[in-house]
Amino acid sequence: MHPLLFKIGPIPIHTYGFMIAMGFLIATQMIKKLSKQSSIDEERMLDLTFWCLLTGFLGSRTLFILTRLPFFMSDPWAIFRVWEGGLVFLGGLVLTIPFVAWYVRRFQLPLWVALDILAPALVLAHAFGRIGCLFAGCCYGKPSGSSFGIKLYSDVVERAYQGIPLHPTQIYESSALFVIFFLLLALFKRKKFDGQVALTYALVYPIVRSVIEMFRGDLVRGFVIEGLLSTSQFISLLLFISALVALRFRMRKVQEQG
Repeated sequence: MHPLLFKIGPIPIHTYGFMIAMGFLIATQMIKKLSKQSSIDEERMLDLTFWCLLTGFLGSRTLFILTRLPFFMSDPWAIFRVWEGGLVFLGGLVLTIPFVAWYVRRFQLPLWVALDILAPALVLAHAFGRIGCLFAGCCYGKPSGSSFGIKLYSDVVERAYQGIPLHPTQIYESSALFVIFFLLLALFKRKKFDGQVALTYALVYPIVRSVIEMFRGDLVRGFVIEGLLSTSQFISLLLFISALVALRFRMRKVQEQG
């Protein structure tokens, strides 16, 4: 755990924010490359990437605040202390999807092509973000029950969990995301129809996230069914079902056109 990377004079550079920025910059280069390969307006896609970052951040932070509403009502300034962690990725994804749909329609971009380009880049940025979570000490796991694990002392970690081996769920998810990234990148080169890459992501990631949630120890993220179904697992379930339905209709349409 290393929440503060360095200082530039009196200005602190937090590792969490630095890793998110790194992920975004690398993802931007990926989007430029995939946009050229897809013969889609590169500048429009880069503009979309920037707005997706803002929309995703807003959605991620909003959902986190909603899961800890009593705390933020007692300390409203904590809403702005994002360097301490506190982004629920799926909240950003839920808000970004309709924004992307509006944007591509507004600027007459092919929806499924745009989503296929965005998906690998999103996964890559997310993987770097999870590394940032490790340094910030958030999104931590349950006690491992053995010497295996990582010890965290961050203020965002529940006192009972500080200093004992915890499942490194940040590493679990970051590793899984890098695997998904390379899977999507390989699929992008061989896809049989537009939308296949994005829908594959929407099917695979919810499964990965739901499994990792079983090892998470930060109960503040909230539950839909207490102790059984977390907020993220519930959203993952909805995303998975939606992707299945979309995949069915997408394949039917492609078959009709073919």
